[in-house]
Amino acid sequence: MTGTTARVGPAELSALQAALSAEHAAVYGYGVVGAHLTGAALAAATGDWIAHQVARDGLEARLRSAGAQPVAAAVAYRLPHPVHGPAQAKSLAVILEDRVSAAYLGLVALPGAAIRTFGARQVIAAAIRAAAWRGTTVAFPGLPAGALAPRVASRERPAPG
Repeated sequence: MTGTTARVGPAELSALQAALSAEHAAVYGYGVVGAHLTGAALAAATGDWIAHQVARDGLEARLRSAGAQPVAAAVAYRLPHPVHGPAQAKSLAVILEDRVSAAYLGLVALPGAAIRTFGARQVIAAAIRAAAWRGTTVAFPGLPAGALAPRVASRERPAPG
């Protein structure tokens, strides 16, 4: 889209910015993850770090082509838990990927087929990375475990007697 501006609505801009924010955080977080790993795990973390850089750069380009200013990365991010070794580093990688999946779900919910497809592909990529770190998959990547639990409506029961 060189030299043109894509038409993007406010909901799409907001969802793209949220995905970009998640990618910024993932790039930062993988710096911490990689600092605590060696060998094949470090190689995997490096590959994931690069994948998030590529995704971040693509989102920034997409936003600029839409005439929007991409949200800037923070100087630092608060980690969800301390990281002092490989186990905590791998746990952090899972959390990063789950958060990226959740952010891209915002794109999947939009009305345009192209943006939904883009979002779905990114959810899949993050889910695959999370599964590699977790050692297993989850049914609905990006959704909290209880998000799909049935809600039991309380029914009024007649008083005895």
